Amino acid sequence: MTLNQIGRQTSSEVIFTSEDVQGRRAPAVRGNYTPEEALQVALRGTSLNVRRTPQGAYLIQQAPDTGEGNVGSAATSSESADSADIIVTARRTQERLQDVPISITVFNQEQLSNRNVTSSVELASYTPSLAVNSRFGPDKASFAIRGFSQDLNTLPTVGVYFADVVSPRLVSNTTSGNGAGVGSLFDLQNIQVLKGPQGTLFGRNTTGGAILIVPQRPTDRLEGYVEGTIGNYDAHRVQSVINLPLSDTFRVRIGIDRNKRDGYVKSRSGIGPRDFNDIDYFAARLSILGQLTENLENYVIATYSKYDTHGPLAKVAICNRTGAGTGIDGNIALSGIRLANCAKLDAQASYGYHEAENSNPDPYVRGRIWQIIDTTTWQANDRLTIKNIVSYGEAQESYSVNVTGDNIATPFVTTYPGIGKPQGSQYSFTEELQFQGRSANDRFVWQAGFYMERSNPLGGQEQWTSIFSRCSDIYNYVCGVNRVGTVVAGSSISVARNNYFFRNHAGYAQATYKFSPQLSLTGGIRYTHDRAMTTGDGFSAVPSPTGRVGNFTCSQKRDANNARLSGPNFDTDGTCFRRFVQESSRPTWLAGLDFRPTEDVLLYAKYARGYRGGGVNQTAVNNETWDPEKLDTYEAGLKSSFSGALRGSLNISAFYNDFRNQQVSLSIPNCTGRPTCAAVPVAGIQNIGHSRIRGFELDAMVEPANGLRIEIGYAYLDAKVKSTEAAPCDNTAYNCIDGVFLKAGDTLPFAPKNRVTLTGTYRLPLNEGFGRISLGATFTHTDRQFVSHTVDHAFAAGIVPINTSVVPATDLLALNLNWNDVGGAPIDLALFATNVTNRKYTVAATNNLNNIGADFVLLGEPRMFGLRAKYRFGE
Repeated sequence: MTLNQIGRQTSSEVIFTSEDVQGRRAPAVRGNYTPEEALQVALRGTSLNVRRTPQGAYLIQQAPDTGEGNVGSAATSSESADSADIIVTARRTQERLQDVPISITVFNQEQLSNRNVTSSVELASYTPSLAVNSRFGPDKASFAIRGFSQDLNTLPTVGVYFADVVSPRLVSNTTSGNGAGVGSLFDLQNIQVLKGPQGTLFGRNTTGGAILIVPQRPTDRLEGYVEGTIGNYDAHRVQSVINLPLSDTFRVRIGIDRNKRDGYVKSRSGIGPRDFNDIDYFAARLSILGQLTENLENYVIATYSKYDTHGPLAKVAICNRTGAGTGIDGNIALSGIRLANCAKLDAQASYGYHEAENSNPDPYVRGRIWQIIDTTTWQANDRLTIKNIVSYGEAQESYSVNVTGDNIATPFVTTYPGIGKPQGSQYSFTEELQFQGRSANDRFVWQAGFYMERSNPLGGQEQWTSIFSRCSDIYNYVCGVNRVGTVVAGSSISVARNNYFFRNHAGYAQATYKFSPQLSLTGGIRYTHDRAMTTGDGFSAVPSPTGRVGNFTCSQKRDANNARLSGPNFDTDGTCFRRFVQESSRPTWLAGLDFRPTEDVLLYAKYARGYRGGGVNQTAVNNETWDPEKLDTYEAGLKSSFSGALRGSLNISAFYNDFRNQQVSLSIPNCTGRPTCAAVPVAGIQNIGHSRIRGFELDAMVEPANGLRIEIGYAYLDAKVKSTEAAPCDNTAYNCIDGVFLKAGDTLPFAPKNRVTLTGTYRLPLNEGFGRISLGATFTHTDRQFVSHTVDHAFAAGIVPINTSVVPATDLLALNLNWNDVGGAPIDLALFATNVTNRKYTVAATNNLNNIGADFVLLGEPRMFGLRAKYRFGE
């Protein structure tokens, strides 16, 4: 449709023609657009934008001079754009941020660059209510929103979506977040962090929220850019994008991102590489947009990323010097192991803060992710749009890491990939059919659809783990030998061959009815069926200095009398095979009421039922399967914009979550010396928790003077365990005092009570011919937060000097200086720095005090700085 046709369709008080668009004819606008969205596209590149009044009018207005251009574009939300102009897809359709009754934080590409955000993990530093568990490094990190965290092999509480498709699954023997992976954060429209359960419209049910990564679509202009970045720690990054309008109806966009940086944690052991926590990845993206007919569009995105790093390295922080306390305090650790780690703690007194010791001669974390997404949109008529989204992706990872970080004669746990098999290798196929419609003169807006996901292993997964040993050739079982040639007591080799299978099906519908221009009601429902299965045939071996002659057992058999295995093919003949299946079906729903007393104020209240599926993990003992979680959430909020002498916006939301049947990680040793003692300990996940999560969030922006913009984000979170509804421990069978699990009164992990971000940006009043120069600063304060509760008892008893279960509070400052359109040329220059004050802080702990009498911490990034240059070309 042309701009004239759009005008005739509305009942606007403003009559406009294409000549009103700054004297030029607007191009034909095709695709899946509402009238407002079509106007946004038609006005792209002008100093005009469009907004809709509560009465249904479409008003064309002169946009504020932000100096960023394209303020009216549905695909653009610049650093200094008004929040009223930001377009989001939080409800699977394009809407203004201020019109969506959801608590959302949005970042565009410029904001990400100014903060030097290169992976989705780094978003947590700047997003209230978003936290990240980077226990196993950024490539395997998992997210938490509002205290809903992921543990072990449970399903993610936060769904990560790229171009409307959930990230490919990847399950291995360490926690993995199934995130977007490295190389996703370039050439983006924006990233949207949605807070609260997203159980109606999105592919997977999640209790915490969703992160939507929206890439730039191909445009109708020949354009592109080349960008290079250099920085400390020998950082080098190159990005390049070209957009090719091959015809009026066929457009292609190609981009690459190569990023490499040395690690900031240095090893002093002389074993293996010198640096850890490094960056090394390559990513590529191909987007093809075809306008098959006036009403039929096909959009294909192919993504690929590959990474190869040394992985993380932890540093010893505490030890139990006397062996006092209970087993949970570290007194069950072998005295030699415990004291050896204490000696390392004393020795590192002369080390720098970011110096530790590595024990692995060849540490690495390697992975590859690729995905193809095909979205077909058919605008059947002015009232009905049908969209089909299909995707196929594969994710693989291999890692060889010392999980703890201890460099002693017999390190606690070191992992290796299998013989010719990685630890994680999974394919994911998704199919989603959507129907979107409107009727009753746009008073009734609805959408419905069906979702299917299938994920299976690719050729099998395998992990070898050495325990209390330093291996010369783990695959020949010559392991656990100390320097005088004897077998170390308690050492073993563990082989896990675990395969994971997932089936997910759902049907959903959601609708909004406007009783009046001011009052509307939204209701949605979804029914989900989840099926998860795992198989495995892992075994354990007590190694021998003379080769493969140790004692072998099925490592996960519950019967301790299963004892020794024999025969030449015991490890492959199915002797140790196990299979577990978990299925669940649940409805989830949403009911919300929106009231708009004025054009610039939105009040909303909603109630939602949340759900996270159960799971399976055959490496657990006595807890191989667990049930779904149940969540009731209540939220009320205000979204407002104001203009005139003082321009800005204020968004506030308050929430209360009643969280039941909570999936909690357990580790409880069995007792000894009594006939009632269980044969094996308890380890894994159980549904024992009942928690209360409440708080409020604030997101505000104000422009107190010309060229000056101030933004503030704040989140208050009170996340407590109310009770354990089932008795988690039988004292006649287990040593309950040494059990590790959440208890009533505990604060949930990754739930800091307060977080505030404050950003100021000032644009210098210079002649446009000189270019646009702006100065920016972002300050972030995060309260202390628990990452576990494993060291609480030892710290309270005075056995260790600090509680490594707690990440201390952090205050981080980032600065940026941008000079865009240098001398009127299409060149942008930028200087940036993060953690400007070079604060020393930790981000996670390994939680191993009770196993080895010591605990290790993961260190946060030091000061990072660099220079970025960008050359733009095209029409």
